[in-house]
Amino acid sequence: MDISSKNIIDQHHRIHDYLRISLTERCNLRCVYCMPEEGNLLKENSKYMSKAEIIQLANVFVSLGVKKIRLTGGEPLIRKDVAEIIKELSKLPVELAITTNGILIDTYLNTFIESGLRSINVSLDTLKKDKFNTITRRNYFDKVMANIQLLIKNNFHVKINAVIIKGQNDDELIDFIEFTKTQPVHFRFIEFMPFDGNKWNWDKGVSYQDILKLTSEKYGNELKRLEDKKNDTAKSFKIKNYLGTFAVISSVTNPFCDTCNRIRLTADGKIKNCLFSDSETDLLTALRSGENVQQLILDSIWNKKRSRGGMETFDQLSNPLEHGKNRAMVAIGG
Repeated sequence: MDISSKNIIDQHHRIHDYLRISLTERCNLRCVYCMPEEGNLLKENSKYMSKAEIIQLANVFVSLGVKKIRLTGGEPLIRKDVAEIIKELSKLPVELAITTNGILIDTYLNTFIESGLRSINVSLDTLKKDKFNTITRRNYFDKVMANIQLLIKNNFHVKINAVIIKGQNDDELIDFIEFTKTQPVHFRFIEFMPFDGNKWNWDKGVSYQDILKLTSEKYGNELKRLEDKKNDTAKSFKIKNYLGTFAVISSVTNPFCDTCNRIRLTADGKIKNCLFSDSETDLLTALRSGENVQQLILDSIWNKKRSRGGMETFDQLSNPLEHGKNRAMVAIGG
């Protein structure tokens, strides 16, 4: 594939200008939908990108038109050189953001402020302390809640991500929305997605339509549909006079593939051109051997499937043989 423009584009005419970089496969939580129960098999350190390699590859992507970079994990803030990485990336002409479980936000608050990083997504699947301990297999609820308030106090743009699973936290949907009554946050409900080791079964799923039905019955005319921005993955709503908003990310039942602009770079330096795809392109090995990394990027995205890594029907998505070769979520970065 040969392309003369600066943009990273696929065969379906989608321009890709949003890069998600996973800084580590490690995490200080063990969330049941993300981390396999037996843990994630880690590689030796030399198999992962160094700080210099992350910056070098980020510069290549920016030269190809990337305008936004989001740092993910595992948990990105447990990486020892994360502050240096954030400061270096902040020098690029991009919008810089991060997704975190919230535990170490207070440690890096000044780094965020000094680097101009103002958009932070916090993963939080319950507002109940005992349930938090069950879902994450760790006891950090009070710390996460305090750090969310710290972000709000310092005027960050805060999104809270909750994976909604039937019988686990679907009974809290209204509580999540009520949280936005007095808190200026954007609460996002994510449909349960299939990944290696998370025992996915759509019987546990809560769909966009399920959530819309529940919220419509509860709030009636007070529920307002907001206008989506270009490339939005979420369908956003607001309750009249509430400070915050909420949204649904319907990756399973109503995917947003037609406007997808995302590229994922794993901690071991591989491109995943789709969250659901089991195919990857090894940039790190190519970078270390002096190959044309730019062309590898262009070719990888050019070959991106139209929808969900080639799983265009719900039956395909529901078949473990279709998605069983994909990584665990903790090793992708979301």
